[in-house]
Amino acid sequence: MEKSKKASSQVTASSAHAESPRQGHRLSNALEGVAHRVTEWTGGSWGFGVALATIVVWGVTGPIFGFSDTWQLVINTGTTIITFLMVFLIQRSQNKDARAVHLKLNEIVAALQGASNRLINVEDLTETEIRLLHGHYQRLVTMAKRDLSLTVSHSVEEADERHRAKTRHRGPAVERQPWRERDLASGTPPSLVDQGPIGPPGMVD
Repeated sequence: MEKSKKASSQVTASSAHAESPRQGHRLSNALEGVAHRVTEWTGGSWGFGVALATIVVWGVTGPIFGFSDTWQLVINTGTTIITFLMVFLIQRSQNKDARAVHLKLNEIVAALQGASNRLINVEDLTETEIRLLHGHYQRLVTMAKRDLSLTVSHSVEEADERHRAKTRHRGPAVERQPWRERDLASGTPPSLVDQGPIGPPGMVD
């Protein structure tokens, strides 16, 4: 009997441990959903409209309540509570956006050949490590300024190289045909005699 009681108690404890993470996960998802909806609503036009209408109504009712201390206490208490809650909502939204941006940057750094993998999750490094990396890139900038004059731009060199590459891969230039400009200007279709041979030179039977 004692063994059966111990076994049942162990099963009950294990089931309780299994249910607690699920409940915590559900609660976290519910809070995340509420926070997301509130953040989206307060950041939209309706949120601003409601806030503006509240201030207008409060100002209009001032003479009715004789601008009493209670009248001022209502708006002060309300704005304090809303500001206190919005601080956490804004911080949550910023944390999520920052993580998303860091993930995208990490993917770019990991995918680019030649990029240093030290920059992956660089936000998790200590201030000393970040200063060391910053000094490394400062030395690269110093060497680049020493090697190139201030009038030379990498983008200009790259543009010249691309222009030369396009020129090499471009086919022979098409000869201008005066009949096309003349006939298009007059609005009359050219005759086959005026057009001459159709196609590039050397391809006519």
